[in-house]
Amino acid sequence: MREDFRLSEVFSLLKKHAYVDYRGLSADSDKRLDGELVKDPGGGKKVSGPGYSDIPEVEAFRQWMIHKRYSYSTIKAYTSAVGRFLQYMGTKPYSEITNDDIVRYVNAELVVQGLSFSCQNILVNGMRLFFKEILKCKIDIDKIERPRREHKLPNVLSKGEVRALLSAPANIKHEAMLSLIYACGLRRSELLNLKPEHVDSERGLLIVKNAKGRKDRVVSISDKIIVLLRDYYRRYRPQVWLFEGQKAGTSYSETSLQAVLKGALKKAGIKKPVTLHWLRHSYATHLLEAGTDLRYIQELLGHKSSKTTEIYTHVSEKSVQKIKSPFDDL
Repeated sequence: MREDFRLSEVFSLLKKHAYVDYRGLSADSDKRLDGELVKDPGGGKKVSGPGYSDIPEVEAFRQWMIHKRYSYSTIKAYTSAVGRFLQYMGTKPYSEITNDDIVRYVNAELVVQGLSFSCQNILVNGMRLFFKEILKCKIDIDKIERPRREHKLPNVLSKGEVRALLSAPANIKHEAMLSLIYACGLRRSELLNLKPEHVDSERGLLIVKNAKGRKDRVVSISDKIIVLLRDYYRRYRPQVWLFEGQKAGTSYSETSLQAVLKGALKKAGIKKPVTLHWLRHSYATHLLEAGTDLRYIQELLGHKSSKTTEIYTHVSEKSVQKIKSPFDDL
């Protein structure tokens, strides 16, 4: 931490705008303010985050977002984006930063490195919030031209590939995690936030708490998955989280979950660049191909807009196969 860092500077920035909990600064506190350990305001888990606390304004920004109950992923993305930008600006006073500086940074750092359009949007969103709420500076950040949103079709595995992938793990915990993602169309964060009491085996339901958009939802869970989860539970006896790490009471990490997927892909002989989200996409597409109404799929996935769900109609093989070519009528 820099020698000239003063906590008073941080708190003065937040004065009259947000409540700051000083208990997080105590020696015995489990909340690290250097960004290495942040408590997710939604799930209550301790998770790693980028460290930019040597920039007082960025730390103030982080604390403001925690106070406003932004999701961990948003806090991580915004503080990282703003922190990197301010480091790029060096010693230039923040009051002198202009739109041109942001455009120059985007061209020099994001475009050259081939980072996605979403990275640019995260930067713009984070900077807008940072300048408005923390620096109280007037900057025409809204006039910065945003890239057009990419409309990529979701990647989908065939049922045969899913079957091979889910049967690959020898470890029942690994099998249960991957199977539950596909069987219920879960995001990885939703899986890792599950607790044993969220599984209602009597009614065949799974309660997904604090999903994207800070919403809860309920999805159906198959009898086969319930049997698998019962076998897993009897063997591992998780205490707090449904899937725990090596230390009892701690949640399984995203990094370890990615490693589980990587190992299963290798064992199943699948060469595609599959991510965990492919299983969610496959769940939605296979439901659609089985004749499930799009409105139900929207609810099961937790989509706010039906337009988001409608993209699966473009990748459903059966939907495409039903289209009759005008050539056939010639």
